[in-house]
Amino acid sequence: MQKYKNMLLNREDAAKKLLDVIPLSKMKEENWHIVAVSKGGLEVASYIKGRLKNPLEILFLEAISAPNNPECEVARVSESEEIVINEQLVEAFEIQYDYIYGEAHRKHEEDILSHIYQYRKGKPFPSMSNQIVLLVDEGSETGTKFMTALKTILNQKPKAVYIAVPVLPSDVLEVLETFVDDIYFLYDIDDYVETDLYYEDLNEIDDEKIEKLLEENR
Repeated sequence: MQKYKNMLLNREDAAKKLLDVIPLSKMKEENWHIVAVSKGGLEVASYIKGRLKNPLEILFLEAISAPNNPECEVARVSESEEIVINEQLVEAFEIQYDYIYGEAHRKHEEDILSHIYQYRKGKPFPSMSNQIVLLVDEGSETGTKFMTALKTILNQKPKAVYIAVPVLPSDVLEVLETFVDDIYFLYDIDDYVETDLYYEDLNEIDDEKIEKLLEENR
């Protein structure tokens, strides 16, 4: 684990290194849709896009925590209300599915819809039907964000789906590979701890930065 600590300077550094493994000419020619699955992923995605004319968007997702334990994520919901549940945790903590679905609806109504109005002026996530999609994040601890995004995107019947992520756990990589056409990554780590550990600087992304990134890329 120690050898991987602070191996990436920041999101810009991670994106520049990802550009060495992403087929840029193909991405440009086929007009891939670049979709971030988190706020940090949006910054990485913006650097990947650079001056290319590819569309850039963010898919809003919200975590659902275990009752009385806000640090333990047991599920995640997307803006189209697709839900991915960590069945092992739900079973281990004996969490009722009614709780999961109720929290998913609450998170969608209170958080996701407000993000849509704030950052997209109320416009829904664009259809990815028959499109080629590149999902992007700054890292992946459990794979839940990518799985929730994949469930949402695949339901729209895209032509192909790829993932670009600087660092992720080896077991998550194995799972994700079965659902996508290819994954572009820098490091897969057996004893993954948390994404922050692998960056020297992983600053918070505030509302103003998100609005600026989306506005610049529309």
